[in-house]
Amino acid sequence: MDEQKVVKDLIVDVSPAEVRIALMQNSRLIELSRESSEGQKFSVGDVFLGRVKKLLPSLNAAFVDIGEGKEAFIHYLDLGFHFTAFDTFVRESNPNKDMRRLYSGIAINEVLPKEGRIEDYLKQGQMIIGQIVKEPISTKGSRLTAEISLAGRNIVLLPFADKVSLSQKISSREEKRRLETLVKSILPKNYGAIIRTAAEGKKASVLAAELTSLIEKWEGSWKKIARSKGVELLFTEYSKTTVILRDLLNETFTNVYVNDEKVFEETRKYISLISPDQEKIVKLYEGKEPIFDHFEVTRQIKGSFGKIVSMKQGTYLVIESTEALNVIDVNSGIRAKAADQEENAFEVNKLAAEEIARQLRLRDMGGIVIVDFIDMDSQEHRNELYKYMVELMSEDRAKHNVLPLTKFGLMQITRHRIRPVTEINTTEQCPLCHGTGKIASTVVIDEQIERQLAYLVQEKGFKTLTLHVGPILGAYITRGWNSYVRKWRRKYRCRLTVEELTDHSVLQYEFLNPEGKVLE
Repeated sequence: MDEQKVVKDLIVDVSPAEVRIALMQNSRLIELSRESSEGQKFSVGDVFLGRVKKLLPSLNAAFVDIGEGKEAFIHYLDLGFHFTAFDTFVRESNPNKDMRRLYSGIAINEVLPKEGRIEDYLKQGQMIIGQIVKEPISTKGSRLTAEISLAGRNIVLLPFADKVSLSQKISSREEKRRLETLVKSILPKNYGAIIRTAAEGKKASVLAAELTSLIEKWEGSWKKIARSKGVELLFTEYSKTTVILRDLLNETFTNVYVNDEKVFEETRKYISLISPDQEKIVKLYEGKEPIFDHFEVTRQIKGSFGKIVSMKQGTYLVIESTEALNVIDVNSGIRAKAADQEENAFEVNKLAAEEIARQLRLRDMGGIVIVDFIDMDSQEHRNELYKYMVELMSEDRAKHNVLPLTKFGLMQITRHRIRPVTEINTTEQCPLCHGTGKIASTVVIDEQIERQLAYLVQEKGFKTLTLHVGPILGAYITRGWNSYVRKWRRKYRCRLTVEELTDHSVLQYEFLNPEGKVLE
């Protein structure tokens, strides 16, 4: 795959209820994330002051209350090397103490033994600092670690650590030496860091600004630790928009489109911190059409999240998911272009592999994935398909493992899941028949719309209205020089604007006031 041709766009749709983020690669939807604006959120990277609720000596683990509906789980091996330093810091924190002196004065020499027991370090009711590494899934609560890290674009800050590590992907010895010397010179006492691949070639000022920002974020939580009497969120990861940018931003990113001024400014500010040269890629979308409709994200969502996923030339996938297992069946459908059946099967399987790699990222499917490819007799083709799948999956940020095809044409993929699988119901109850299968005659739809328009103008006093309709109904009421819409404007002396929305069904319509509120 030619990397030079890959163009990535991030589309951010901000609404009062949620923020939806679509990652597009060459105008094709690759990832979809949602961040709710309502209620308590428990996301990977969030750091809590929690209370130990119950010890599980048989599992060498404990349950921790972090204010979530379900108690979080922490294993002894997740306490980290320097847990005693964090524990001392929590126990000795006090609003009357100099917290910076307390922090820098704690010894971090003591390392937890690998074969230790959790009951030797945790007691019921004890307060500990924990960070979410896996969100609640089904009946399970969050998974925690007590080894806190604050990830930036170029550097990962490690409180209570004493070494600087570098990414193995940085090959130049001189660059490694420069980065290590620079970071060590900035880090205060009792801090460590991991220098990420993205830091290669970055200016000292950019790295220093990021490191200072991460330290301020960690130290900003100290007041909460000192005064807290119970479970509390200390700090959260950045918003999902900035987390995606942090992990994915590179020279192939061409645009980040945001339809909200506040989020636009936040995103622009974040990029100016991690990569000043790319600040201009953030653009405020001010079009009248919904941003997801404008960039054809809505259409792709509708076609990508059903049980059956169509591909080119009649081929399709059937996807079935359970809590731990996902099964994907590859079907050639009506496609029979190649006279050679073996060659035809190989072509369909390669096409399916591309869509499967996309679907795993798009739905964030995890656990075990079994793919039933179309049978191929050629061992060479089976090996080529396996190599192609490995290549396609190399762009996936989640930890994964791809196994070669069995003699039955089955491929097993394991993929690490840290969040619940993304499920979007692409079927919907008809808003007109409400599932009965019967609707009013289409001949009278214009009369229904006109009656509601007359009521809103004459009875309610509205002079400016917007009418939302689906594309088919929109074409029907606006066609011709003397269209229905033109007649209504003259007859009721009102300003009527028609907007066509792709997510509206055939005869669905609604009126909105000038503030954008739907009118009944």
